[in-house]
Amino acid sequence: MIRHIEFANLCNFRDVGGYTAMDGRTVRWQRLYRADSLGWLAGDDLKTFRALRISTVIDLRHAFEVERAGRVPETEGQQYHNLPIEGRRWDNTPYREEIGVARYLADRYLESTEDRVDNLRTALETVARAGNAPVVVHCAAGKDRTGVLIALILSMVGVSEDDIVADYALTGLATERFVADWRRRHPDAPMWEGFGLAPADTMRFFLADLADRHGSIERYVTRVLQISPATIAELHAHLLTGTS
Repeated sequence: MIRHIEFANLCNFRDVGGYTAMDGRTVRWQRLYRADSLGWLAGDDLKTFRALRISTVIDLRHAFEVERAGRVPETEGQQYHNLPIEGRRWDNTPYREEIGVARYLADRYLESTEDRVDNLRTALETVARAGNAPVVVHCAAGKDRTGVLIALILSMVGVSEDDIVADYALTGLATERFVADWRRRHPDAPMWEGFGLAPADTMRFFLADLADRHGSIERYVTRVLQISPATIAELHAHLLTGTS
C-alpha cells in the first residue's frame, strides 16, 4: 500500500494505515488520511483526491484561515467539518532559542488539548463512526494540529509510541517543499527557524506531557474529552483489521 500520496500542490498527504495496534491487529489502509491544506486542490490534484472516495473531511484550521486559503472543493456526498482545536495564537508565546524547537512545539500541542475540548471530542467521535470513513484530517501544514489529533487516534487503538512518533516525523520529508512554498508566497518576510520542522522529540515530549498531566492518554480521552467506551469500540471495529 502507499503511505505518501503525491499531489502537485500538496506537500504532506499520507495514509495512516499499516501500523501495528492492539492485540496484534493493524490500522486499516484507506480509512484514515492526514494532509496539509486541501484548499489548494484543483485540476489533476482534485481528480486524484476524489479518486480516494473520501467521505468526510475534518478541517482543524481557524475560520479566518479557511476564509483566507480556501476550503476543500465541494464533492457530492462528502461531509465537511470545520473544527478548530487551537484557542491561543502562537505569537502570544514567542519562540525562544534556549527552549528549542521540539520543546516549543510540544508545549503548543499540549495547549491545544485544553483549548477546544468540544471540537477535539467532535473530531474523535466523527472519526470513530464507521459510516464516515474514509476520513481525511487536515490543517494548514498537516503537522501540528493534525499531528495532535492523529496521535490521539493512534493511541486510542493501541499503536506504539514509537510508531506514533515515527508517523509524526514523516512530515519532515515535506519540510523543504513547505519552506520553498512559504518563501515564494512571502519573499520579504522573516521565517522562524522551526518552520516546517517535525522533530521526533516534539511528539515524544507531547505524549509524555499529556500522560503526566492526566495519568495516561486514555484517561485524557475518556475523562476530559468524555469519549465513551462505545465510541472507542466502534473506532477499533472499523479502523483495525481482524477482530479482538
